[in-house]
Formats: sequence, C-alpha cells, structure tokens
Amino acid sequence: MHGQFLEIAGHIVFDADRGAKVDLLRGSTLFLGLNTFEPGQRQAPHVHHGTDKFYLLLSGKARMIVGDETRDVVPGMLVWAPASEPHGVVEALERTVMLVGMAPPPPA
Repeated sequence: MHGQFLEIAGHIVFDADRGAKVDLLRGSTLFLGLNTFEPGQRQAPHVHHGTDKFYLLLSGKARMIVGDETRDVVPGMLVWAPASEPHGVVEALERTVMLVGMAPPPPA
C-alpha cells in the first residue's frame, strides 16, 4: 500500500486446496481483506460475535448463506452479515474474488 491507496489486483491469490484469504488493511476500527475461491470451494457457516461483516463480490459467482437465506451472488452484489448472524460461502460456482470488510476487526 502506498499512503492511503491500495491496488487490490496485486493481492489476489488462489489456493487449489481451499479458499484463500489475504489481509489488505487492519485498522483499530475496520478490517478489509480478500477471500478467493476456486469453483467448488466453500467457507463453512460461522459467526462473529460483536462484529458486522460484508462481502462485495468483485468477480466470479458464488452461492452464499446469511441466516436462513441462501442466494447466488454475482459481481457488484453486496452481502451483509450482522454480528452474530451465521454466514458463509456454500459453494463457489466460478473462480471468485470477494472484498471482505469487518467492523470492528476480528482478533488477529
């Protein structure tokens, strides 16, 4: 990162065995990262107590769950997971890149 500006494309990595995560920024009140998935990979439903989270799909297509609702998401869609609400990636349907934000940041 140079100053307050970050080129995301240079931080995108994939792992053939499982979804990959890259920390982009970690401040005292906000965390931003990238989650990437190959087709068929998933992220088990989980919760963050006291931490809201969003996913912004940058590329690809994935089936996601928040609470009791499951939907296919495409680039430009924002998925909101309020604190303590179960959420995850049921399955990446294509090679997928997501911007992830959490406030406050999860434990390091």
